[in-house]
Amino acid sequence: MAITALPNSRTEADGSAVVRVLSYNVRSMRDDEDALARVIRACAPDIVFVQEAPRFFRWRKHAARLAAKSELVVLSGGATAAGPLLMCSLRATVERTEDVLLPLTPGLHRRGFATAVVRFAGARVGLVSCHLSLRTDERYAQAGMLLDRVAAMDAPHTIVAGDLNERPGGRSFTRLTKELQDGWAVSPWGGEYTSTPTDPHQRIDAILATKGVEFLGCGVPTDLDPADLEAATDHLPVLAAVRIPAN
Repeated sequence: MAITALPNSRTEADGSAVVRVLSYNVRSMRDDEDALARVIRACAPDIVFVQEAPRFFRWRKHAARLAAKSELVVLSGGATAAGPLLMCSLRATVERTEDVLLPLTPGLHRRGFATAVVRFAGARVGLVSCHLSLRTDERYAQAGMLLDRVAAMDAPHTIVAGDLNERPGGRSFTRLTKELQDGWAVSPWGGEYTSTPTDPHQRIDAILATKGVEFLGCGVPTDLDPADLEAATDHLPVLAAVRIPAN
């Protein structure tokens, strides 16, 4: 089943690109892997920003298997980015990738960013998948590092997506949205809450973008199989359609 309420991927006559973007915390693929892949396929994304990708034994094999089942390819990230991962369709032309590890706070899980610069026809865009800290002070510092990374992407536009571990209005969330557009706030579509699949009550996952990227809709798909959503992982996916101007 495909999500049809959002625009499909396409290239406009002026070279701009309509791109479908998915952000999804997959909890290290510890749940129903086939259900997870069905959810991703149903969203028909061009780019998937993954959080909590497998990080340990044979993690590359697990990531490659998820990409194959989802009819995508691995772009960057995984254990080398401490969990964030990027997957893409063959529509994307890859310019470069870089995995970034953030400073380690003793006693806490290490965090990182999976980044890439890709092109869709005449549109060039930077990508950053992130998963911010559970601890308030560290999360706020990481939000600043995320903005620094966006500024250093050397791309005309950048999309950031991930598990922010904070609700809108929080200090870190607000720090990000002072400089980046929040897809749900700009163009709400579908459902708002991303946690948890069995009891959606909070929005802690988001798709953000620099100015110039046009959100055509952003939110949690509401016409996916509820059984698959509950079986796949402990978060709900966030799907957006965006228009990226040509360079």
